[in-house]
Amino acid sequence: MRFEFEGKHHIYGHHLAVPLSPLVIHPEKSVLLSSTQRDSDNLIIHGDNLYALKALMPRYAGRVDCVYIDPPYNTGNEGWVYNDNVNSPLLKQWLTKHAPVDGEDLERHDKWLCMMWPRLHLLRDLLSDDGVIFVSIDQNEQHHLRILMDEIFEERNFVNMFVWVNNLKGRQISGYGAAGTHEYVLVYAKDIDNLAKFTGAIGFLKNAMPSTYRNIDYEVQQDNYGEYVTKNELHNTNSKFNEHTRPNLVYDIYYNASTGDIICEDVSVAHLHTGYVKVSPKPNLSGSGAFHAWRWGRDKVVAERHNLKFLESSDGSIRIYTKVRAHNTTAVKDVITDISTTRGKKDLEAIFDDHVFDFPKPVELVRFLISFSNPDAVVLDSFAGSGTTAQAVIELNAADGGNRKFILIECEDYADNVTAERIRRVIQGIPDAKDENLRDGYSCSFQYCTLGAPLDVSSLLDGKSLPSYADMAVYVYHMATGRAIDETLIDPSGDVPFYQEDERDFWLHYRPRLDWLRSTDSGLTETMVSQLAKSERKVLVFASHKYISQRKLTDMGITFCQIPYMDESVV
Repeated sequence: MRFEFEGKHHIYGHHLAVPLSPLVIHPEKSVLLSSTQRDSDNLIIHGDNLYALKALMPRYAGRVDCVYIDPPYNTGNEGWVYNDNVNSPLLKQWLTKHAPVDGEDLERHDKWLCMMWPRLHLLRDLLSDDGVIFVSIDQNEQHHLRILMDEIFEERNFVNMFVWVNNLKGRQISGYGAAGTHEYVLVYAKDIDNLAKFTGAIGFLKNAMPSTYRNIDYEVQQDNYGEYVTKNELHNTNSKFNEHTRPNLVYDIYYNASTGDIICEDVSVAHLHTGYVKVSPKPNLSGSGAFHAWRWGRDKVVAERHNLKFLESSDGSIRIYTKVRAHNTTAVKDVITDISTTRGKKDLEAIFDDHVFDFPKPVELVRFLISFSNPDAVVLDSFAGSGTTAQAVIELNAADGGNRKFILIECEDYADNVTAERIRRVIQGIPDAKDENLRDGYSCSFQYCTLGAPLDVSSLLDGKSLPSYADMAVYVYHMATGRAIDETLIDPSGDVPFYQEDERDFWLHYRPRLDWLRSTDSGLTETMVSQLAKSERKVLVFASHKYISQRKLTDMGITFCQIPYMDESVV
C-alpha cells in the first residue's frame, strides 16, 4: 500500500540521511546505585528524537523489544513545531507557515505525517525481530497513522488496536460529534510470524486476566507446551446450550489420570477397568432436566488435549478446565475500561507537589502494555514526556522480578527537571508518598545523556569534536554491517581486532587526535598489512588512508574501509 501526502517525496529517505551523533553522558544528572558503578543500561536522553533514534542505531539496531510512544495527537491546540532539517528549500518554506502547527493550518495532517515518517522508520529498524510497537493516538490522526504504519511496518504485521475508554463522563469536542470518551493504542509487530516469541515467556497473563476468569489457580504455570494460566471450566454455563440445542456438544469424555490419555467416543466397560474415568457435562439446574453442553466439540478436545487441565474435586469428581496460552488468548480484551485519564495526573501529583505536565499517561496503562514484553526486554519511548514509561518499567520489574531496561528520549527543556527528575525521585524515594513503594524508592539506575556533535564528514574534517575510539568503532561497525555491536566486547587497544565474528576480524586504526590523523602514522602501511595478513579469517580494516593498493589487499583477504576523515596535509 502506498500512502501519499504532501511533502512525502522530500522526507521519503530522510531517516537514512540523518547523521549519527554520540551520546554525551552527564554523571551529575545521572543516578547510579553506588559510587563504584560506572554506567547503567537505562538511558534518559535530552535531544531531538530523530537524531537520538539515529544515535541509538549502532548499539541498539535490532535489539529493542518493545516501543511505546505517545506522539502529539495533532489536535490543533498543542503548538508543536516541525523543524526537521530536511535539505529542501521548498519544504522549509512550506514548514514556516503556521509554525507552530495550529488548528488553522489546513495542511497540519500532512506536516504531522512528515514528522512521523522518518521516526517510525528508525523505530522499526531498532526493533528486534520479535519486537512490538505500541502507539497512543486519538481520532485526529488515528486513521492516518493506521495507513502510515501499514506502509512502514506492512499491513500483515498489524496486531491489534486497543480502545482505551479513559473518560466515561465524556469530553466536549468541536462540531456536532458526540462527547469523546476514548483514545486508541495501535499495535504492530516487527514480524508477525515472530510474535509468539514476544508473548511466550512472560507473566502478563496473571496481571491482565480479568477477575471473572480467576476460577482456581491463575498463577502462570509451565508445561511442555509453554506458559499458561488456567481459565474457566470446559462446560458451558449458558442454559441455552444443552443436549437439545447442541447435541453435538453433549458427550462423555473418558480420562486416564495415570497416562493423561482421553477418549471422546463411547467405550466399553473394559476400558473403565483399565484406569479411565467418565466425565460428563454438568446437569442443567434450571429444571429442564437437560445437561449443559461442552464448549468444545469432540475433535477439538482430542486435538487440543494439551490445553485442558483435569482436576479432581473434593467429592472425587473430575472437573475440566481450559488453559490459556500467552500467544493465543482471549483473556486480554481490546477495550481497556478500568484506567481513567485522571490516573496519570494523580500519579504525577504523588511525586511532584506542583502541576508540572499536562495530560500525563497513567503508569498503569503503560505498565499493562509493556507487560506483554519478556522480563529482560529493552523498552524504548521516544516521546517520553513526563517519564511515565520509565516508572512503568521500574514498577513492573519490582512486581515480577524482571530485568527490563528503559530508554527515554525527550526533546523539550523539561527533560531534566520533569522527565529525569521524576525517575530520580521514584528511585530515591518520596518521604510523604502514600504508596509504600514510592516512600521507600526502587533499586534502579540510569544515565542522563545529551547528543554530541554529529559524526558526519564535515565534523571529522575540522577536527573540533573527534569521537572516542569506542564511539568510532561502534559507528564504523554499524556502517559496515547495519547491525548493533555490544560495546562491552570492543577492545580499544588498537593492537588487536576491536571485534571478531565467526568469519571476520574488524580492525580500526584510529586515534581521536587531529595531529595524529594528520601524521603518516594514521595510514595503513606495509608493516601493518603484514600483521593483518597473519589472520586466517577475512579482515575488515578501517583507517583514514592507506599506502598500499586495494588489489594487493584483496589478494591477502583484506578489505580497506576509509573512515570519514581526510586531510590535505596527508598524501
